[in-house]
Amino acid sequence: MRSISAARIPLGLAALALVATSCSLVGSGDDDEGRDAGGSSGSPQAGGTVVLVTHESFALPDEVVAAFEEESGYQLEVRASGDAGTLTNKLVLTEGNPTGDVAFGVDNTFASRALEAGVFDGLDLDLPAGAETYALDGDDDHALAPVDNAGVCVNVDDTWFADKGIDPPATLADLTDPAYEDLFVLPSAATSSVGLAFLLTTIDEYGDDWPDYWSDLMDNGARLTNGWSDAYQADFTQGGGKGDRPIVLSYDSSPAFTVDGKGGTTTSALLDTCFRQVEYAGVLAGAKNPDGAKALVEFLLGPQVQAALPESMYVFPVVDGVELPADWASFAKQSDEPHEVDPAEVAEQRDAWLTEWRDVTTG
Repeated sequence: MRSISAARIPLGLAALALVATSCSLVGSGDDDEGRDAGGSSGSPQAGGTVVLVTHESFALPDEVVAAFEEESGYQLEVRASGDAGTLTNKLVLTEGNPTGDVAFGVDNTFASRALEAGVFDGLDLDLPAGAETYALDGDDDHALAPVDNAGVCVNVDDTWFADKGIDPPATLADLTDPAYEDLFVLPSAATSSVGLAFLLTTIDEYGDDWPDYWSDLMDNGARLTNGWSDAYQADFTQGGGKGDRPIVLSYDSSPAFTVDGKGGTTTSALLDTCFRQVEYAGVLAGAKNPDGAKALVEFLLGPQVQAALPESMYVFPVVDGVELPADWASFAKQSDEPHEVDPAEVAEQRDAWLTEWRDVTTG
């Protein structure tokens, strides 16, 4: 998520920023004092704490968390930091001796690395209807359960372009046009799952010629940031600050959070530029509370969390039949043909692609 992103409107940005920086529900320290793995999954008498390791954009309503704790008998502790890329790196570095029991937020651009490193145990879990559509190719041990999905897409500030009397871009190629010089901001592919998703979009679109595209993009004044929050909240003209860039890499759901109160929205997602991002959850190998971890994964796929995902984390549920908020029906459109790259190819080529990407963007 974005990691999947924080809120897309100024008040929402401020509110979720507060949540994201203080989302530990029991404590955010790395010590294990007081933890108890006793009990079985789903039992009200299970007791103890289950520790969720996740990214900084994780947020669920208090009442949903309370429902998990009441139904399972476990207390939930959330340890959140960084983007999906940072999360994956930490999980790999602590493989076999994890800082928690369950991880959420590893996405399809990084999941193959985590699986290769043996970060997750297998999950004996029947996926609910619809979720199997998003199962990760190559996950033969069924270690990861898909929880949500969204499209990483270029977004534009329609009001800015209307005020300037300029037609906004519509395609990836348009972003290299001198008409849009110094207008695009996006997260780095080296530090952000959102940025990596865009790199994969360009690889899918341009094949072996993708470095030439990136060279043209950088020559046209594209600005790179460490993460989505920096790009959207600080630099984007419709973000939470005083940004000066009307083109940003964000999500297909973002326009649902910039509604103008007049039956419209101030931003658009360019659906020809989208890459489908899926976020997964799994039980960590070496978890002190594997039963609690499995109970939490099951809960993340349950109706309460799936219904809360759009307004809490601004992503789409993976389970069939979940009702979406009204604004999503009008403004959160998903691409019918998102860009995709085979996870096996990502696993094989990721390091080489990122090395070449760094050379192009810093050369």
